[in-house]
Amino acid sequence: MNLSTKMLTPQDVSAIKARYPDAFQRSFLKRFSTVLCFAVVAVYMIYVSWFFAIGKVFSEGNWNIAGSYLADWVSYEIRPDIDYRTGEILIEFPRFSPLGAEPDPEWIATERGTVTLIEKKQTASKPSTPSTSGSFMAPGSATGGGELSFMAPDSSATNTGANSSNAPAPDNNAEPQTVTREGINQAEIVFSNTAKVIVTPDIVTVMNGEESLAIDVDPINETVIPRDSLPEWALQKRENEKIFINFGFAGRAEIRAKEVKIMRRFFGWENFFFDTNSPYWGQSFTEVVGNVFSSQRLSENRSNISLLVDNFLNNAEWQHGDVYIKLLQTIVMAFVGTLFAVLIAFPLSFAAARNITLNRFLNQILKRFFDFLRSVDMLIWALFFTRAFGPGPLAGISAIFFTDTGTFGKLYSEALENIDDKQREGVRSVGASPAAVQRFGVVPQVLPVFASQALYFWESNTRSATIIGAVGAGGIGLKLWEAMRTNQDWENVFYMVILILIVVFAFDAVSNALRSRLIGKQQS
Repeated sequence: MNLSTKMLTPQDVSAIKARYPDAFQRSFLKRFSTVLCFAVVAVYMIYVSWFFAIGKVFSEGNWNIAGSYLADWVSYEIRPDIDYRTGEILIEFPRFSPLGAEPDPEWIATERGTVTLIEKKQTASKPSTPSTSGSFMAPGSATGGGELSFMAPDSSATNTGANSSNAPAPDNNAEPQTVTREGINQAEIVFSNTAKVIVTPDIVTVMNGEESLAIDVDPINETVIPRDSLPEWALQKRENEKIFINFGFAGRAEIRAKEVKIMRRFFGWENFFFDTNSPYWGQSFTEVVGNVFSSQRLSENRSNISLLVDNFLNNAEWQHGDVYIKLLQTIVMAFVGTLFAVLIAFPLSFAAARNITLNRFLNQILKRFFDFLRSVDMLIWALFFTRAFGPGPLAGISAIFFTDTGTFGKLYSEALENIDDKQREGVRSVGASPAAVQRFGVVPQVLPVFASQALYFWESNTRSATIIGAVGAGGIGLKLWEAMRTNQDWENVFYMVILILIVVFAFDAVSNALRSRLIGKQQS
């Protein structure tokens, strides 16, 4: 057959357009659908930004605090107070300082010299004369002496010691007295090579880079007065009140009238392996290894290796042992809750599948039951069971079990309804019983899918168990929430987050490997 090509004339083109107008004249929506979609998305984003005041949130957000919180994840602060209210420099550390009971850090240097202590002299005021007027219970006598009565005994008999009316009263308006002696008259706190604070009883000098700031402090009148204008790294909210100094990651300082509060930051996690009460505290790695294999015991009741393990697990600051137990509880919660959900949802899904159980009423009842279980979020179930059983892993297991039973029931029943009936009919054609038909004609088709979904939810529930644990359902989630509530132990929070990530990554790898094997067997 010969095919010839012919050029269309304008009349032919017009005829084709008239015959098929929809092909050549698209509607307005079809022509501008892409532009309209972008416009709708833009309008929606503008509305969302206005409704949630995103711009205001970003503009008024305190990013310095956010940066400090992030820095707390990977660092710690040591907070000594430099007190000079008496005229002498006193360095005080918190009770539970990371530096131990007697801290002497190398970044704090002191100088001794002559100090002038400020003391208030207690002067006595004139003694008051006893009153001779009586009361209606015991009126005074005409001679001026006090009436003796069991209701109001004589004041001379009752007012004794410190409560006597003749005792001198201290005069609070007395002039402060000074005493000169030897003591600490200067402290230097080094934050970095270019930042430090020099404290004396009347002047605090701050050096940050090439800039310096001298501040006059008066403990008596309680004033803080900078000699020059404040640089960018210094802030004074009210006149004559405390000044905030920001050294960046190195730390902060608050200069007050009677003391300077130091917040010195160091990178790392303080006392991660051993707390200050451990005999291994402050030792290097080689010293710890040497003590472990040493014949000389650090404790009379146990070996050195046993002492090392005990001190690590029972670290008062990090509580490694308790964290590991809570993490194991989270894993058990996810595993047991998922396992029970699979065991219950598996037989119920056969009854809910329309092609397996030919009872529409039972099918609908079970499917609505599955909808009810999964429509209530796992977090709500956790709150409910926490109230019922109390805080602990049982509440978390129950929450996972209820939610996943509904989810597995729906997924499994839908998978059963989509099976190939040829395999089932083949088993039925050889005279197999109904149970054998389901066993050999249905289960081999859906078992890899069921197992794959169960493994995925097991890995997912490991993450979910952390969240529901925060509401009291046990596990590491509760421990994580307790650390966050202190608003200080952010390094502990980061430590637990890392452990959770490690567990999730490990479970994800195991789940993917098992699913790959199941899918591979099914395909082969």
